[in-house]
Amino acid sequence: MMWIIIFGLMLICGLGGIVYLLTRFRRFSLIRRTAEKSKPLSWFLAALPLLLIGCFGLINIFAMLVVFIHLAVFWIICDLAGHISRCITKKAPGGYYEGAAALAITAVYLSIGWYLAHHVCRTVYSLTTEKDIGRDKLRIVEIADLHLGITLDGEQFAEQMKRVEEESPDAVIIVGDFVDDDSRKDDMIKACEALDIDTTYGVFFTYGNHDKGYYNNRDFSYEELETELKKNNVTLLQDEAVLIDDSFYIIGRQDRSEDERASMDELMKGVDKSKYMIVADHQPNAYDEEAASGADLVLSGHTHGGHIWPAGQIGLLIGANDRIYGKETRDDTTFIVTSGISGWAIPFKTGTKSEYVVIDIEKK
Repeated sequence: MMWIIIFGLMLICGLGGIVYLLTRFRRFSLIRRTAEKSKPLSWFLAALPLLLIGCFGLINIFAMLVVFIHLAVFWIICDLAGHISRCITKKAPGGYYEGAAALAITAVYLSIGWYLAHHVCRTVYSLTTEKDIGRDKLRIVEIADLHLGITLDGEQFAEQMKRVEEESPDAVIIVGDFVDDDSRKDDMIKACEALDIDTTYGVFFTYGNHDKGYYNNRDFSYEELETELKKNNVTLLQDEAVLIDDSFYIIGRQDRSEDERASMDELMKGVDKSKYMIVADHQPNAYDEEAASGADLVLSGHTHGGHIWPAGQIGLLIGANDRIYGKETRDDTTFIVTSGISGWAIPFKTGTKSEYVVIDIEKK
């Protein structure tokens, strides 16, 4: 629901931004001079850069809207700054520097956002515990929100998994939204094959809200995804707790979007709470329940670290999520939210980054 609201607002703002930008481009001196001779030609010249920006629609409509909205917002700010400057200096306007500045700022800002979305960083957290974890240090790698196809295809994801394998992880936990409605079967198969890496205890997977599909427009079913995951030695956890090496638990929750998701009380039945307990829950919005259950560590994704500012802050305000990004401790439970190894639909990240997360847990 949060994303429907956000993208509905994006559509309205994007259309308004297009109209605004059309009038702004007509302020450049070349187009003003053209308007004196031919108004239709001046409108065409003003529309031409918007048509070029529209090429982002070849990626998807959301990518195009993001560019239009950012350009319109920066242009409004530059126009306002120019107006204030002229009021203070009492100087008549010369060239239309505000428009040039808006174009430059938008290009730099979104270029950085493109890099942050496509460049995968390594983020490390160090935790301690008084519980016996079966070794001096336990290394977990968390991956979430691949949304296969938007910034990483199957082969590119396989390259990232080589980096993960070099971390010498004891376990890899995939915290949902591995694929999306636009993911392709050949990419899905390659991405699943990439998960068959060398670890101490294996690769574990819990579904996100996109994995089972919303619109049925991809060329594979989630049952086929499940088959490929199992074929590559991935352990699927859907409201299940598994004891690893008689030392610690990995508890995988069904996504919040599922109708019959188990409560934490139900999941904890039969769990030895003297052992370290790691919960994988795609959406970070059950913090009070999970802290009350006594879980030691809860891993989530879903928010993409906010993805496009201020989407994350909106999510917090409307109560969609308990946290946007990073580490938080409530009672004796540590919560970690990753910004994800990719993101949904939009090939930019502003105010966040793409990452995989390395978590070192040491016994005190």
